[in-house]
Amino acid sequence: MSIFFHEQLYRSNAVMAKLKNYPITICGAGALGANIAENLARSGFDKLTVIDRDRIEERNLSTQPYYRSDVGAFKAKILANNLYRSIGTKVDAKTKELTSANTTQLLQDSQLIIDVFDNSLARQAVKDYADQKGIPCLHTGLSADYAEVIWNGIYRVPSEVNDDVCDYPLVRNLVMLTVAVACEAIISFIATAEQRNFTITLKDLTVQSLFL
Repeated sequence: MSIFFHEQLYRSNAVMAKLKNYPITICGAGALGANIAENLARSGFDKLTVIDRDRIEERNLSTQPYYRSDVGAFKAKILANNLYRSIGTKVDAKTKELTSANTTQLLQDSQLIIDVFDNSLARQAVKDYADQKGIPCLHTGLSADYAEVIWNGIYRVPSEVNDDVCDYPLVRNLVMLTVAVACEAIISFIATAEQRNFTITLKDLTVQSLFL
């Protein structure tokens, strides 16, 4: 029986074949990126690349799929190891900082880019590259009890300067809700070519389509 037996029953053989062979690059392996990568791998995606220069910290363990024994190791490497051990998916892990100078080197094999970086400079570099090359790009971000899942055409980087901070409120339920919405938006796009945008608020458990 296939690992993806239940997923296949729901999606169909044709859609599962598309997912398996669709190259995706995930920019960031933190709360959103690591969980999105795991979710996509367990949904049948087999050509995943993850880019993240950061190492695992103890405070990451409540929202990210890492273990205490992983603290100090590169997020991307551990994520790749874990997914290979659990379901045999080979993730290409790149432990480099993405900048405007190396986007071509790091993103050139992408058919779809997922931006979940935690700083505006890297987000802008990803957006600019996707615009330049005409590559579909989904941006996902969190703030307090709000989250958004927005495709590149209408996305705006939150700040023009690199003023992001890591010490902010973050709850696991909002992370996982956002991951589920983002992954469904990705699968829907691959299956139908429709780019659907969403906003999510935790306090009232609302997922709304965004039209601009």
